[in-house]
Amino acid sequence: MNSLYLALIMLSAYLIAYHTYGKFLAKKIFKIDKNAICPSLELQDNCDFVPTDKQVLFGHHFTSIAGLGPIVGPSIAIIWGWIPAVIWVLFGSIFMGAIHDFGSLVISLRSKGSSIGDIAGNLINPRVKNLFLLIIFFELWIVIAIFALIIAILFTMYPQAVIPVWFQIPIAITLGYFVYKRQGSHLKLGIIAVIIMYLSIILGAYFPIVMPSIAGFSSISIWIIILLIYAYIASIIPVQVLLQPRDYINSHQLLIAMTLLGIGTFIARPEIVAPPLNLSPEGAPPVFPFLFVIIACGAISGFHSLVSSGTSSKQCDNENSALYIGFGGMLLEGSLSTLVIIAVAGGIGIALKTNTGEVLQGVDAFSHHYSSWASANGLSAKLGAFITGSVNIISSLGISPKITKAIMGVFLVSFAATTLDSATRIQRYIITEMTISWKLKFLSGKHSATLIAVVSAFILAFYNGSGKGALTLWPLFGSVNQLLAALSLLVITIYLTAKKQNSLYAKIPLIFMIFMTGWAMSLNIIKFYQLNNWILFFIGVSVFVLEIWMVIESLVLKNK
Repeated sequence: MNSLYLALIMLSAYLIAYHTYGKFLAKKIFKIDKNAICPSLELQDNCDFVPTDKQVLFGHHFTSIAGLGPIVGPSIAIIWGWIPAVIWVLFGSIFMGAIHDFGSLVISLRSKGSSIGDIAGNLINPRVKNLFLLIIFFELWIVIAIFALIIAILFTMYPQAVIPVWFQIPIAITLGYFVYKRQGSHLKLGIIAVIIMYLSIILGAYFPIVMPSIAGFSSISIWIIILLIYAYIASIIPVQVLLQPRDYINSHQLLIAMTLLGIGTFIARPEIVAPPLNLSPEGAPPVFPFLFVIIACGAISGFHSLVSSGTSSKQCDNENSALYIGFGGMLLEGSLSTLVIIAVAGGIGIALKTNTGEVLQGVDAFSHHYSSWASANGLSAKLGAFITGSVNIISSLGISPKITKAIMGVFLVSFAATTLDSATRIQRYIITEMTISWKLKFLSGKHSATLIAVVSAFILAFYNGSGKGALTLWPLFGSVNQLLAALSLLVITIYLTAKKQNSLYAKIPLIFMIFMTGWAMSLNIIKFYQLNNWILFFIGVSVFVLEIWMVIESLVLKNK
């Protein structure tokens, strides 16, 4: 199949879904009220609760939910064939991920900007709230530590990204100042900011920065420490000073990258060289249920509910914007995953240079990179497939491969940094809700809660002295993340039921996700037991028990 046809089919499907299914949900199911007072106005503090133009907020929301998820998931899941990946990305994002993100945002807007975990306490009972908050804390704990590590690794893989990524900070602060203090046009100023950022990319391409080892700490360890200090600062300062304008810039950057890939696909029109189906690749776990865990952000991801009910609900200025931000953001992420699939399933076939210097093309190129699960599953392998395919496609526009590689490197690091920023801030909110619930209010302040978030991530990262401690728990992340998506759908279902609205639109995705996540979690627990990996075994069992407990509590509520 030609990749251009696939791109056109998927894009058309997303546009139709937004204007039909999305608007139906907004009007008939959630009954969006444009006259409702949103938390950003009711609780405005110009730090966390800040009324924000929907275009600017869309930039923050989309870059926060995207991160590297819609890239690394499809980049490895394609090993099972491009058809399963495309089907899940298309139907998962429309009928599961979009209502999950949209619903989380709406009910948070109607709950004073509370997190999905806090809302669970109001809808079900305080026990469920505490269970839910513990699961969220655990997920964000891993996210902060692992993304600090990922960014550190990316800085070593793409040293040309160091200058432009850090230069984004003064650019973003300046953008925020002129938009909020001088009432400037966010669109015009945003375009200027992106142009300046791209000039810094060219500078970074020719002046890469390599972090040396210092005082016995590896370069990766040094970067992790710097990044966690940065995450602390970014979490406590007003959202409109750095987080929001930086994400707005990154959203422009993403749209440019997607546009380049889209135009490149139209010009190069690479044939898809990945097999349609390959259900038994060497060393791979079974496609069912792991396809639905590995491709998360491109279809449905629990982390999205944390962004929707964490930072986005505190900045949304009107319920009318919720469809555009929540539902539209998820469909755009599905579009990004589609372009990733095209890059790794088609673009990689244009040319792949092996470690021996041999240049492979077509099916040979794909088969070489995806010869086994082990050869394709590492972070560098997954990102490498995407970068190689993207550079091949974009090079058809006549852009230098050196500059293209720098652009894509900055793109990857910027989105990983956005996830780190948002996750740390959301973790602060979660810790505040937990400590207030546990009557430890002295720990609920902005600085104390952020300190707990950052220090706990630092301990996880460095408990083994390498900065890579989070990798110990990383095998649990996929299942826990999708478990969180199922539990968020559970809360949305209970909310709709309480409002006497048709809850089937959330209930069917809920049942599917609970079944698939429970299946995947069970297989992982068995695997951890067989490998005598007792840390992952006991944590996995504990999280699984928490899920069952929450579901039982909810069923008891329903039958009362």
